[in-house]
Parts: sequence; structure tokens; C-alpha cells
Amino acid sequence: MKNCLLLFLFFFIVIQCLGQDTVAVKNKLSDSLTERFYVLKSNPAIRQGPYMALLNRKKLIARGHYQNGKKNGVWQFFDTGGKMVERYDYDRKKFNYEAPLYESADFSYLFDDSLKIGTRVTRPLKVGGIYYGFISYLNIFQVPFDTYDVDTDAFEANIELLISPMGRLADYHVRLTSAQYDYDHIFKMDINLFSEEDRIFKPATINGVPAMSRIIIKCYVSPYGKLDFY
Repeated sequence: MKNCLLLFLFFFIVIQCLGQDTVAVKNKLSDSLTERFYVLKSNPAIRQGPYMALLNRKKLIARGHYQNGKKNGVWQFFDTGGKMVERYDYDRKKFNYEAPLYESADFSYLFDDSLKIGTRVTRPLKVGGIYYGFISYLNIFQVPFDTYDVDTDAFEANIELLISPMGRLADYHVRLTSAQYDYDHIFKMDINLFSEEDRIFKPATINGVPAMSRIIIKCYVSPYGKLDFY
């Protein structure tokens, strides 16, 4: 709670320094994630000033700054427990910090090449960490049926992202399953629906050489037919 109060105080001070040229905006990125930022009063399409994303309106997930509509400076990203997982410098286009990979039932990584004992492997990285950085891939999908009178808790979804050795999103599909409804379908999505930023990754490596990899994200289906993290 103390951290949140300090954040809001920081935002208040900064916006006073910016003068009266900006307007505060709140936007829901998912059922549980809300972003707060500022836009130019003269052009609401341009973000200007401090930014933060909050889980359940209180847990900090991302913090950074916009300059004339573009992310600039060093941004910080956190997991749902408040631990910093990544720092990225948008000016230098460089990762300043990457938290060690810890076991997660919701995120897994696959490699097309067979791995042998002693092989040195690095995972593919997305700016934003394993929570904030992947929101776009959840938001783009909507179940292809009306969820009225449907128990969405009976469904499970798995997103699979194919990342090329060049660090590009090469394929995106969702497998939606439910034993209760005898449902099992795979939906392949057009990767051109994503922004250029969402199609860029730091590729995985095998023994120092960029390699093809896959990221599997386990999700639940919300009552509105959208995907979200467990």
C-alpha cells in the first residue's frame, strides 16, 4: 500500500511539472490489468509523461515514461509478486537486467533442435517480462462462441508463439480445449494483426547461436470469452 501511495505521489509531482498540457487516462489492458498514463491535450493520440500498469489496481507490473508518443528511457517490469523481472532501456534498445528463469506452470519453452547434456541454452525474451510483455497475445483472441450459459471455467487455452532465429514472431495459434464440452480446436491467427513492437523478440540461443524456439502460455477463459493469465 505504501509503494502505491508513493507511486501516485510521484505521478502527481511529475504531472504538475508537465503543466496543463496533458490529460490523465486510465485503460484496462485485461480483466485484471489497468494502465495509467497521460496524453497531450492537443492530441489525445500522443502519450506524454509517466506510465504505469497495475494488477488489480494496486500491484505494480510496469513503470516507465513516454516522450512524444514513444517509450523512452529505462522501463521496469515486475511479476505478480512485486519482484522485478526485467529492465529495458528503450533509448539504447538494450536489456539492462533479466531475472533468472524460475519454474512456472503457465510459461514453458520448446526448441526445435534436440538438446544434449551440456548444451548452453538461453530462452527467448520479450520486452515487458513474462506478464506485461505478453498481454497483447492474450487480448487479440476471442472465443468463437457466445459465452452466455457457458461455464468458461471448464475451458483451458494454450497460446503457442513461434519465434524465429532472427527474433521475429513467425507463428501464433491458440488451442482451446474442454473435456466437459468435448471441445478441442486450434485457431491460427494472422501475425500481421500484431504491431511491429509485438513481433520483435530477443531470440533464444543454443551454444551461443540464435535458434528457433516456441513459447507456450497457459491461460484461462474469462466469462467474456477473453484470455487471461492464471
